Amino acid sequence: MNTISDSDQIQEIKNKIKQIASDDIVIVAFSGGLDSTVVLNLAKQALGNRKLIAVHVDFGHYTYNATKKNVKMISRMLNIKLHVISGQTEQMNIMRGGPDCNLCTRKVKLGLIRLFAGSKLILTGSNQSDSWGQYGLDYSEGFYAPLFNYSKSEIIKIAADLKIEIKRIGENSIREGCKLKHLLKPLVNPMYHGEAVHCANELLLREIHRSGLDEKIKIANVKIIGPLNKNIALVNIFPQPDRYWLKDVEEKIIKLKSIEECKIIDRPIELIVKANKGQYNNLRSRYWIEEGKLQPEFAFPIAIQWLLTTNHRLKTFQVVGYN
Repeated sequence: MNTISDSDQIQEIKNKIKQIASDDIVIVAFSGGLDSTVVLNLAKQALGNRKLIAVHVDFGHYTYNATKKNVKMISRMLNIKLHVISGQTEQMNIMRGGPDCNLCTRKVKLGLIRLFAGSKLILTGSNQSDSWGQYGLDYSEGFYAPLFNYSKSEIIKIAADLKIEIKRIGENSIREGCKLKHLLKPLVNPMYHGEAVHCANELLLREIHRSGLDEKIKIANVKIIGPLNKNIALVNIFPQPDRYWLKDVEEKIIKLKSIEECKIIDRPIELIVKANKGQYNNLRSRYWIEEGKLQPEFAFPIAIQWLLTTNHRLKTFQVVGYN
């Protein structure tokens, strides 16, 4: 494990950025969350703000309201030029086939930034908590991840050393993500499936903020599951507030036009998941869906009942129900 609280380790990261960066402009893939904010700060210290452009991909309806505020505030505070790219159409096209955050990251989040950057070096916040960090390289095809060898807990320590504070954005206190990652079925109808995941998650975060619970809650999201003609909202909050608060939130979510059923997750749950043949037969892929994508964002332990789908349009997986 790296002794990242030591200033020498932080200096080593900055030296590596200087070493890899040329005299050209350097692009920072900037989501507004903890990881990319740490990279942006380190890059400014290493290269100066005039050589940097922070590039943010905006998913429109599916970007958290707080994300947009963070991105503008942080880039302005650091005096770094900000360029925003719209990625909502490309993201929706991918998610029509089912949840696929990795493909969205490669083709939309990083793909659109690559189109903007051309041959310029791109710095990312990828680290050991990402699938790229587990299987990729710190430098690959013009992308460099300064935090590649670090875990999330180590990055939090780096942020503390740099006196970086990130306001809560999305599903927990340190990750931003996007609202569409909580839609655990195909985005066939944006006005129905997309509206459910957008409205439910913004409502939950608004209630948490209104009640002054931002600093106490570690996980807060609403997963939208079910068959295509039914939106079931699974509300994940940890640690959980009192039952009266939870009941009030449940009643508000069930009143949303696009939600037919709502359940507060307050105990271990089994998810019924249909997957296409490629994912169903790939044990490593199933492991990452369960342990990498789903379990970290659920308030209680999950188990999965895997089923092979007959829907040939489903390119990944769909959570159709729960026990």
